[in-house]
Amino acid sequence: MEKEAVTSRVEQGLMLPLMEAFYTIQGEGYHKGTAAYFIRVGGCDVGCHWCDVKESWNAETHPPTDILTIAEDASQYSDTIVITGGEPLTWDMGPLTQELKRRGMKIHIETSGAYPLTGIWDWICLSPKKNKLPIEPSPSRADELKVIVYNRHDLIFAETQAERVSEDCLLYLQPEWSVREKVTPLIVDYVMKNPKWRISLQTHKYLNIP
Repeated sequence: MEKEAVTSRVEQGLMLPLMEAFYTIQGEGYHKGTAAYFIRVGGCDVGCHWCDVKESWNAETHPPTDILTIAEDASQYSDTIVITGGEPLTWDMGPLTQELKRRGMKIHIETSGAYPLTGIWDWICLSPKKNKLPIEPSPSRADELKVIVYNRHDLIFAETQAERVSEDCLLYLQPEWSVREKVTPLIVDYVMKNPKWRISLQTHKYLNIP
């Protein structure tokens, strides 16, 4: 397929820059401990300095893959799909999620909310970032708010973001992995004083799985 045709299909959401896809156990947030098939889409300009998948940032390094291929591969493993990145909403998620729904899948997304919300979702995990804040309707639609805590100021940021989500949205504070020993006691103390929050841990890293 010619480059122009591929570019056009990517712009339409019919192909996506696929970094990786794998079947594993969800390690974070409300669905931790449950089996799910992860689809990691390349491309992100949010630029968190502590990001543990910086290799996802440059979409050009990940091959544009037909969404029918992505959906067919996913259907071999699980009926619960997690779409993550990178920042998946960089791209139009409508066509892929429609195809996954056609196959009877439950579809989750992990997003910073920095781009317009496209696609059909059964669960939206909003993980906002200071340097590129979420835009509507992601905050009001979020089922789960997950704020990564790197330092004490992130707790203030977490409260400002909690004001933007619905009353039914679950609130999580998650220690950034590289400073977990330093910030986990801080988070524990904060949650005990502010029990509307819960603690999310990256349990997949403790289990040494993807």
